[in-house]
Amino acid sequence: MDMKYVYGPVPSRRLGISLGISPIPKKTCNYSCIYCQLGRTDKMTNTRQMFFPVKDIIKEFDDFLKKDVSFDVVTIVGEGEPSLYLGLGSLISEIKERTSKPVAVITNGALLYDADLRDELNKADIVLPTLDAYDEDTFSRINRAHKNISFKNVSQGLKAFSKEYKGQLWIEIMLVKGINDDDESLKKYKSILSELKYDRLYINTPVRPPAESDVEAIDNERMKTAVEILNGISIDLLESEGFYSEISDDLEAIVSIIKRHPMNQFEVEGFLESRNCPRIKEIVENLRNDERMNVINYKGYDTFRLK
Repeated sequence: MDMKYVYGPVPSRRLGISLGISPIPKKTCNYSCIYCQLGRTDKMTNTRQMFFPVKDIIKEFDDFLKKDVSFDVVTIVGEGEPSLYLGLGSLISEIKERTSKPVAVITNGALLYDADLRDELNKADIVLPTLDAYDEDTFSRINRAHKNISFKNVSQGLKAFSKEYKGQLWIEIMLVKGINDDDESLKKYKSILSELKYDRLYINTPVRPPAESDVEAIDNERMKTAVEILNGISIDLLESEGFYSEISDDLEAIVSIIKRHPMNQFEVEGFLESRNCPRIKEIVENLRNDERMNVINYKGYDTFRLK
């Protein structure tokens, strides 16, 4: 049976084999980033809510732990912005009572100006906020935030959290060609980063089909320059491992993963090979014709994303 809140494990280029937990409804966010692999946000909100009972999520987590499946980390991430979940602090505490594996939270960092949220996130072992902008203009162009969020609030919140947080703080910057990847932009990022206390800086660029079709990834030379100037790590250079699903039907197993994590054709084929599937071509063709899928040709190969 496909689970509602717990998914994977799936490969993470930063965290190894990640068991995902999604505490929010699909595409519920306070940003509508131009590069988002899930498409445009259709449930824009900046109000924290108890979308689902913590006990329901934890019951699924308990059920999963009964299975003999290995993972490296529990990642609270979901299909939007997990910090909008009002039960986040309780959820982290309940997970940590049940596993010795680290708990990570991937967030856009928009709500870090909220002291209550910062206290909740202090319970996590790793927090991974994004910092895509360096001023109000780039913030508006890239993140397209809820009207009540300003770049000033976001940057001040991140700065405050970086000083308070006792765990591992891993910041990510998404560089979009022609918007925030020039040398002047990189210098502005460097200035902001100098005021933050963090453990790692990851530099990313859109490699999956983005929400807006004119969004482009930066080239390798630009990435090398950014890595050098910002003293960061290029996510493209990190290796990832295989996907997993407990669902026995090969097609439905792929769909269960794609609900949370879009897959390209090579990832689908590799996943099927890992399950010793004898009908790879047939299943890939069925996936292309599946009414639940958007099939996007991007950079010469197909990526499958749930409609």
